[in-house]
Amino acid sequence: MTPTRHILAAADDRLDRAIVAAMPELSRSQVRRLIEDGEVSLDGRVVQKPAVHVSAGAQIHVEEPVTPDLDLEARDVPLAILYEDEETLVLNKQPGLVVHPRAGVHAVTLINAVRARYPEVREIDDSDRGGIVHRLDRDTSGAIALAKTEAAQFAMKEQWRMRETLKVYTALVEGFVDPPEGIIDAPLGPDPSEPSRRAVVDHGQSARTQYRVLEQYGDDYALLEVRIFTGRTHQIRVHMQAIGHPVVADYTYGRPSELIGRQALHAARLGFTLASNGAWREFQAPLPDDMRAAVDALRARYRVQPAEQQVFSR
Repeated sequence: MTPTRHILAAADDRLDRAIVAAMPELSRSQVRRLIEDGEVSLDGRVVQKPAVHVSAGAQIHVEEPVTPDLDLEARDVPLAILYEDEETLVLNKQPGLVVHPRAGVHAVTLINAVRARYPEVREIDDSDRGGIVHRLDRDTSGAIALAKTEAAQFAMKEQWRMRETLKVYTALVEGFVDPPEGIIDAPLGPDPSEPSRRAVVDHGQSARTQYRVLEQYGDDYALLEVRIFTGRTHQIRVHMQAIGHPVVADYTYGRPSELIGRQALHAARLGFTLASNGAWREFQAPLPDDMRAAVDALRARYRVQPAEQQVFSR
């Protein structure tokens, strides 16, 4: 049987806000879904509109969700903090972690882990994506910025929309890359043969990627520094595959590899203007252990000396 919580509205307010005030363990988006699904009654009658006005002392009955609270489960997910102030959080995301909830994903996400430690992020908006400014693929590691307030989220999203940020990745790719540096300017959109994938297509969204070879390992592999000027889904992975150099161990656009168990792509540097004080800052995320091991193995195998990696700048 689904447990029922009986609460009294503490003040005149909207129904969803009255419930969140009495049940802070639920996010606003969770409460909204409960109301819209008919799981909430007000003074004995079911109400399905979150914005309905309630008076102080009104009796509210909530059929509590039986699904696990992912925010609570996420308390054990480690967060590698690169920077934090009152408005902004910059993390070094581990591979294998989805950034935010989406259809078909029923596991803990990065935003669950953030909300578990920063409950104020729940109040940014009425969605499961409050605080999200940009995204990284599940198996891409590295620097990612999140907002801690609604004003910061708006300001940061504007920078991403206007392409006023610096986004530099480290990528391990297949083959001998020639020329050793270049710009890939090719539109991206759904793959006509498989819409779940992306591809270079006519009349797609504009996408621009700049790359430079840092280290070449024979004819087999290369370590690249890659800068993206746009932020299209799977942009680096598709662009590199399109020029014949898929990212190593990319199961979607390439093939498995004995070097590493996930796509060898890492968001190494992220630069943007802080919402808190208007200062430009750049943040560097150290290469994770699995990519470091793959690079070290190739250096030893091909007798290549480490190269200077920081090349692209604002």
